[in-house]
Amino acid sequence: MRYTLRQIEYFIATAETGSITLASERLNISQPSISTAITHLEEELETQLFVRHHAKGLSLTPAGRVLLTEAKRLVDQAEHMYTVASEVNDKVRGQISLGCMVTFAPMIMPELSHSFTSAFPATRIVQTVSDHEGLLDKLQRAELDIVLSYDLLVPEGFDFLPLASLPPHVLVGEAHPFARLSSIALEKLVSEPLILLDLPLSRQYFLDLFAKQGLEPTIATRSTHQDVIRTMVANGYGYTLANVRPKSQLAMDGRPVTRVPLSGEHKPVVIGVISLQSGRKSRLLEAFEQHCKSFVSDAYIPGMTAPLLDRRRSVT
Repeated sequence: MRYTLRQIEYFIATAETGSITLASERLNISQPSISTAITHLEEELETQLFVRHHAKGLSLTPAGRVLLTEAKRLVDQAEHMYTVASEVNDKVRGQISLGCMVTFAPMIMPELSHSFTSAFPATRIVQTVSDHEGLLDKLQRAELDIVLSYDLLVPEGFDFLPLASLPPHVLVGEAHPFARLSSIALEKLVSEPLILLDLPLSRQYFLDLFAKQGLEPTIATRSTHQDVIRTMVANGYGYTLANVRPKSQLAMDGRPVTRVPLSGEHKPVVIGVISLQSGRKSRLLEAFEQHCKSFVSDAYIPGMTAPLLDRRRSVT
């Protein structure tokens, strides 16, 4: 065998991104290194793996699609060697493919991942960010080992380990009249323009808050991008509903936003670890779950104002 696992990994990254440039950014490897690895594989296997499109990236040939499946299987088997060695030697090592919900990934993922790999230097975390449905689909297809997301929908066949509860709140610009309130009721919002987070499940969760009280909000616009919504709110387009609570009270353009609690009782969303219900977890995944339990709670969430801290403030 005159090819390496590293070359196989370069092939997989290029196939999944459709671009040597994007594969280079994903792997933090120079473009010439990836290009050379692919050329070597094609020569060694005597098979063309990609069709090169001028200024439009790469696409897999029929042979390339078949070999991509085998390449992924080969890398999985190689990674399993680390898992087996970890079990035998009672050490935590290996790679975790971790998925995270897009709405809180920028806040939680950096600190959580770094603290885990610092505690266990022989580990590596490969991160994927998506919406809830996309993450569960990748977990089901074994493209991810474990997922951080909400409890909005956890079908049969998955385990959910709760970590922290996030009640809903209203977000407005600093100059908005609501910004001076200590809390606000849903019925006071219905005539105001709502900037709705238009992600699967998240969208339904927020609309259900109104529906359960027989109310219908006035939706001014929708976006799948949380940062866009925060910036629109900061610029006076309307209000939004949210559960995440970034420590920063600034939108992306530097304008301030204000968080106002919703009065009444409303179902929170719960951040948790989702995994497949399948036999005994590896020592690596058990260690990561335990790390999440000790690192994320109502008292502390990386990158966020903790819900428990807000509750204490409201009491005092």
